[in-house]
Amino acid sequence: MKLILSTSNIMGAGSSIRRSTKSKSNSELISSLRSNFEAHYTTTNGLSNGDAKPVKANYEVWTNRKENCLEVPALEFADSALQEEREQYDITSKLFYLPGAKIAEREKQTREALDLVLQDLHMPSVDLLIVSFPGIYFDEEEDCPDKISTRGPVESEPETMQSQIETWKVLEKLYEEGLVKKLGVAELGHDRLLSFLDRTQIKPSVDQINLRDCCSVPKDLMALAKSRSVELLVHNDCSNILPRGTTRELLGPGEGGAGVLAEPTKTGDKRKSLHGEESTNGDAPGGDALRGEVQPQWVVKYTAVVKNRGVVENKGYFAVAEVVE
Repeated sequence: MKLILSTSNIMGAGSSIRRSTKSKSNSELISSLRSNFEAHYTTTNGLSNGDAKPVKANYEVWTNRKENCLEVPALEFADSALQEEREQYDITSKLFYLPGAKIAEREKQTREALDLVLQDLHMPSVDLLIVSFPGIYFDEEEDCPDKISTRGPVESEPETMQSQIETWKVLEKLYEEGLVKKLGVAELGHDRLLSFLDRTQIKPSVDQINLRDCCSVPKDLMALAKSRSVELLVHNDCSNILPRGTTRELLGPGEGGAGVLAEPTKTGDKRKSLHGEESTNGDAPGGDALRGEVQPQWVVKYTAVVKNRGVVENKGYFAVAEVVE
């Protein structure tokens, strides 16, 4: 079962989930997902008196299932369109390939992520698409002093340069199709960036690096970027932005969980799944929460800024995870 998780526009009026740029690198994503889930599953069962207490609705009420895919919550693109014409916006997206996901499915993952962003914004293209590969950290190559670990759980070995180059060919197709105007990479130090530039046809226009452990950009990286017309940008994201444990907590039956996933199966446990098997699972509303191992596949972050005002009109996240029994 594929799960599509979404935050909706976190810049909406009265939003309580905006975060400072100094906040923990994935706190905005996690709090935004949790807030959007709560807004959809919280109900008073139609009661309007002062004694009515909010309860958690069965996930089947506020999600949408299409064949072997579950939207959490149900996707609604009708009201998410940007207000101005395309040329009035600077639209940036960043795609995080997550540890454990199949590299062979990168083209499918990338196109799906971009398609969701374009559907949500009702736009034909994005100005910049940055990709982040699992296990790659800028500070490791640059040997920054006084490192402070803000990476979160490490769930994979660094991805090889060869697999990054193969994935980049997918992005080059999107560029040639006019869906993306510029391409970017994340966390590449001098040596990695040089190798990347020498082995690709459409060069990255941006290298986004995290300076959490360094006080300045290394001089050799600055010189390389200047000589090859690569813009260096700073970010505060972590590579593994949605760990497996966090995903299960967000979707599980516990306090603050969405009730989509049941507790891990115990010996002798029975259930009635969406396919009709017998059930004694009482861990979630409705007693039919999904069972299995959850594996996050990717996360995409996107922002639409009104150019002449510098105002972020729309910002949000989509994520995909797989549940395997």
